[in-house]
Amino acid sequence: MNNQTRELSERPQDYLGPNLNPTGLVLNPRELGPGVFALLANIPPKDNNGVIIGRDAALVIDAGINATVSHQIQDIVGNLTDRPLRYLVNTTYHGDHTFGNAAFPASVTIISSRANKDGMRDLDYEKQMRFGNMRGDENPLSAVTTWRTPDVVFDRYCAVDLGAKTVELWHFGPGNGPGDTIVFDRDTGTAWTGNFLMSAGLPPMLLEGGPVPYLESLRAMQQTLPVQVVVPGHGPAGDGAAALRNFIDYLQQLLDQVTAARATGWSAEETVARIATPDLLRVPATIHPTPEMQQLLGHLHRLNVLATYRDLEQQGR
Repeated sequence: MNNQTRELSERPQDYLGPNLNPTGLVLNPRELGPGVFALLANIPPKDNNGVIIGRDAALVIDAGINATVSHQIQDIVGNLTDRPLRYLVNTTYHGDHTFGNAAFPASVTIISSRANKDGMRDLDYEKQMRFGNMRGDENPLSAVTTWRTPDVVFDRYCAVDLGAKTVELWHFGPGNGPGDTIVFDRDTGTAWTGNFLMSAGLPPMLLEGGPVPYLESLRAMQQTLPVQVVVPGHGPAGDGAAALRNFIDYLQQLLDQVTAARATGWSAEETVARIATPDLLRVPATIHPTPEMQQLLGHLHRLNVLATYRDLEQQGR
């Protein structure tokens, strides 16, 4: 990965990101329609996954952070269907979604956007970045020594035929990362969105750019897909249309506020401290609003303020 595509390494003072250590993770299947399952983490915001089953084959969304999680996913698929698992889609290049790739059989074809594959070049650096979200006594990345990359890539759209079931893969442009890939089942209106789109109330993370290209990508998705249900990479599933509206409103407000702060002459530190967490960000009613979750919203918002400030600074705006 070159320096232009690496994520922002700077963090606000006292920042504490989501704990993605998979210790204790159990993926619970939720059927959304015939052959369509969300695999939801028992401990938000640890990683979610998904399974779509057709007449001839099954497809998995995201691989997990290591072989242990990957094997749990494959065991779930084996319990849900006797159809062969033939496809795995990576929604992002981030290691918590892709380090498990290597634990899938060679017979499984891995698919993602071209930009995601381009991001999967520096294993040591990626482990370093993800380790910042690993809290606990065990290091789940210690056994990760191989980063298997996608076998098939696409630029904007790819259709996967599972037999009487077509899965749509979309890349609308940069968001959380440069290659965010959306997995869409048109029969149920379900979109697996990885890090690109969370349920309404949960913020994005501006890790590799400012809100302007992210807004363009979100609006392209909103105009293209009739999303009814969003299954994000982290957190609960939710109403797709509401999630898109909430994200777009939040990013536009963030852009306007940080632009005004810079015009006033505020420093980055002053801007991060003064732009409060908006009412648009709230813990969804479908999960228990623990103090830790509420604090996480504030941490992620401060990160987004800083990232927006640095992006505008770089552009001279």
